[in-house]
Amino acid sequence: MAESVRFELVSPEKLLLAVDAEMVVVPGEAGDFGVLPGHSPLISTIRNGVIEVTVNGVVTERIFVAGGFAEVANDKLTVLAEEATPVSKLDRAKVEAALKDAREDFEDAKDDHAKAKANAQVEKYTAMLEAAA
Repeated sequence: MAESVRFELVSPEKLLLAVDAEMVVVPGEAGDFGVLPGHSPLISTIRNGVIEVTVNGVVTERIFVAGGFAEVANDKLTVLAEEATPVSKLDRAKVEAALKDAREDFEDAKDDHAKAKANAQVEKYTAMLEAAA
């Protein structure tokens, strides 16, 4: 059994992070799950939340992700995220302003499609604000 799990975080644009880790915690759609060396194969959608990467007993990376998929296979975890931002780079004031705008867009929405789209943005910015706290 390997002593680490290879973690790769990929966005639509590029490979954002590739590291060998002791454990990675992923915000799965059904709840957070930790990936350790020897983890069983798994595919999961991810929800808005924070990925935590542990190396040498310390959380070295905290990355906010919005939407995407995670796949675990052969001591490798790949996360394909629609959006990813290091928590340290989240600007609380900008996130609060974006959340306010998203809530206004929701209130102004004229049909179900527009409401659903605006609601997804409200949920994303709410989770981002929690991560920035």
